[in-house]
Amino acid sequence: MTQYLGLHETLELHELLTFKNLCLTKAFTMSGLVQDAQLKTILLNDVDSGRRFITQIQQLITERDESHE
Repeated sequence: MTQYLGLHETLELHELLTFKNLCLTKAFTMSGLVQDAQLKTILLNDVDSGRRFITQIQQLITERDESHE
């Protein structure tokens, strides 16, 4: 599948990656500041899912780059 990604699609993946990194940083930072246990749990769950998403996007970008070498 990744061998069919065009340059514009790869750039969009980079854009998504940048945005998700920002969201991850904010959620992680806020989780250290909140007092409510339920909110802290929500933020930490978001951090975990954000890390998984970022890993998946990085794999897509890496596979695309390797297939074009």
